[in-house]
Amino acid sequence: MKKIVKYIIFALIALLFIGTFVFLFKNSRPEPVQYMEHPAVIADISRSTVVTGKIEPRNEVNIKPQINGIISELRKEAGQMVKEGEVIAKLRVIPDMNSLSSAQSRVRLAEINLKQAKTNWEREKALYDKKLVSDEEYDQVYQSYNQAVEERNAAQESLEVIRDGVSSSNATGSSTLVRSTITGLILDIPVKVGNSVIQANTMNDGTTVATVANMKDLIFDGNIDETEVGSLVEGMPIKITIGALPDYSSEAALEYISPKAVENNGANQFEIKAAVKASGEHMIRSGYSANAEIVLESASQVLSIPESALEFQGDSTFVYIKKAEDYERVPVETGLSDGINIEIKSGLNEGDIVRGTRIINIGKKK
Repeated sequence: MKKIVKYIIFALIALLFIGTFVFLFKNSRPEPVQYMEHPAVIADISRSTVVTGKIEPRNEVNIKPQINGIISELRKEAGQMVKEGEVIAKLRVIPDMNSLSSAQSRVRLAEINLKQAKTNWEREKALYDKKLVSDEEYDQVYQSYNQAVEERNAAQESLEVIRDGVSSSNATGSSTLVRSTITGLILDIPVKVGNSVIQANTMNDGTTVATVANMKDLIFDGNIDETEVGSLVEGMPIKITIGALPDYSSEAALEYISPKAVENNGANQFEIKAAVKASGEHMIRSGYSANAEIVLESASQVLSIPESALEFQGDSTFVYIKKAEDYERVPVETGLSDGINIEIKSGLNEGDIVRGTRIINIGKKK
């Protein structure tokens, strides 16, 4: 009985050694190399680029005051429509003291001249009524009097404009009222009641009271790299998509290519613009980030294979065609590539099977 047990133990040990040997032998054998295979097919290939940019109104205007002052009233808010000439804000004038003093001095001087001209005219009129002076002499004195009246009125109006921002003779044209210069949507009103504002002049740009734009005429504004701008021509079709509006896309035509590059993060880029078609279903806002897809080159119905199947040696390009038992290395002439598939101009026929990348079995020993 003990001998039988020993034989069984020896048999088990032998089986264990044999099994281990067989397992190690199988794992030590190299597995056959396998490759992906791709047929050469007829397809359309295009090379395109995606330009990032933003949506902007074609005509965006900054509304600025005609005088210096303080905002006393805001009659509009951002997001409201405004017509050309409609009042957006009202100002309370802060007169310049030097200008005010000069205008007051001019009024006083005009009053003195008018008083003297009136005295001269009344004296001349008395002589004229007695036929003691000629018509010509009387007309000259009367004209001087009328000129003095006009000068006094002009000086008074100038004082009123400097002091009050409006003259009594032209109340409808008050410079204290800030009016829109175009019809459109108010994008922003960066001031509040009580803020001081200044008019534009040669020394500064002035304070922007409101920004108004025509939101029915929008453009895509982006920058393209100098390596691709040479393929662009005005009128090329592009497809515009907006990240904030997943359902929106618009076919447009390229309408502007900048003749001058701008440096952006060390790279030379050129500004491009294209019209954006506003849709009643989507509210397109100024400043939306957008992408413009531009087809730079295209080839229709050409023989193509995956670009990963190519092998390069010097200036030559090769592929491996599947034969009965192995692959045959043949030279090919390539054409347009879209980054995934590439055009084959010669060296292959439709339906030929080419060798692709090697298949790697993860988790198994090679």
